[in-house]
Amino acid sequence: MSHPRRWWILAVLCLSLLTLVVDNTVLNLAIPSLMRDLGATPQDVQWVIDAYVLVFAGLLLTAGSLSDRYGRRRVLMIGLVLFGGASLAATLAAEPWQLIAARALMGAGGACVMPSTLSILITVFDETERRKAFAAWSSVAMVGVIAGPTLGGFLLQHYYWGSVFLLNVPIAVLAIVAALVLMPETYGSPRGVDPVGVVLSIAGMGGLVWAVISAPAGDLNPLLIVGAVVALLGFVLWERRTPHPLLPLGLFRDRSFSGASFSIVLLSFGAGALMLALTQYLQFVLGYEPLKAGLALLPYVVAAMVFNGLGATLGKKISNRTLIVAGLLIMGVGFGVLSTLTYGYGTLITSLMIMGVGGGLAGPAAYATLMGAVPPDHAGVGSALNDTVQQVGMALSVAVLGSVLAGMYTASMPESAPEAARESISGALALGDPAVARAGRDAFVSAMSVGSLVGLGCSIAAAVVAFLVLRRTAPQPAAEPQPVA
Repeated sequence: MSHPRRWWILAVLCLSLLTLVVDNTVLNLAIPSLMRDLGATPQDVQWVIDAYVLVFAGLLLTAGSLSDRYGRRRVLMIGLVLFGGASLAATLAAEPWQLIAARALMGAGGACVMPSTLSILITVFDETERRKAFAAWSSVAMVGVIAGPTLGGFLLQHYYWGSVFLLNVPIAVLAIVAALVLMPETYGSPRGVDPVGVVLSIAGMGGLVWAVISAPAGDLNPLLIVGAVVALLGFVLWERRTPHPLLPLGLFRDRSFSGASFSIVLLSFGAGALMLALTQYLQFVLGYEPLKAGLALLPYVVAAMVFNGLGATLGKKISNRTLIVAGLLIMGVGFGVLSTLTYGYGTLITSLMIMGVGGGLAGPAAYATLMGAVPPDHAGVGSALNDTVQQVGMALSVAVLGSVLAGMYTASMPESAPEAARESISGALALGDPAVARAGRDAFVSAMSVGSLVGLGCSIAAAVVAFLVLRRTAPQPAAEPQPVA
């Protein structure tokens, strides 16, 4: 039975989600300012991104399990306090390492917020209204994608880079107050704590992402990757034996769950680092001001919103597998168009709108398939699994493709160029030499083309996985769409 205050509760959950969405979109736009004002190198920028993702992905399963056991509202509010407080600390950073530390704390807060929002939504709405609730949540998430670049662009154009993090603070405070007043406490089925699983999952996921980040720069310690693999293997073996597992491994025996998970990982891997490069292309290559760069992405967001709603509606008539495969192939077309990018906005926005169409069709079906395999008593850890597979793909993308893009940029620069220019496009532009600046822009465009081809390959691979692994089932009218990030 639905909760009598369910729509007010949905508003609080949407507000909490909005905090995370706005932060992620604003940060990408702020990267050029960070590189200029903090003297951040491309490696520093990667760590600003990865510090959040590493902690977020490492703690998601633990936070989801804790929310089921100790209360989803309680964990949500703890997450909002951490996220808002760390955002305030980020505004005071004077060195790249200080911002990286603040981003790590924000990752811990986000790990508490994200699974709690989805699990609470599932518990306060019954099946007759759940689709409508998820549709509203999806729309708010996309509004956040619009609002983030627009507000962030305005702030970056008129104030310093730290102002973008201040956006999170009032939203977090408002969400905390609303949760206290409106939201009931909900719990999962009582079960024991799994401290060994917690330690092994954090060590395994954290070590794996750290190893991937370190490898391209030649700083990889073999003991790190060995330790990560041992921890993950130990986690799997332990979860199979313990009576109260942190992660119910039986979920992965469900072909729908496994197929959706692998498809999401591949899709996130192909898109993650490339989206990071887009804002740098708009500002460094095309010379857009931050506000204009944010507004330039609006057609992509509109396309994603429209087809996200259409994808959710088509889920009543067309199987999830068909929608996922079709959407992923359309996204591949978008990456193919992007690989032809030279100088100009037309090709860029055309490719992004095609990706928005594909993501809108595939996203709701993929997440509905994944969440449909999760028992209600494990809603918290199930939501965490949903977020984990996406964040793992994003973390690996930023680590691997980010390094590949940086390497391709350096390789494309003339050997006679100054070291600062060969290191990053911001360094090339800062020198004030028109010839070096032109070479930097050309090298950056070449690197983006290579990254686009990787995205194309990942989209095709994800479509093949979905086609081969997912069962062809009848459409599910009660499917639960989720926003496409």
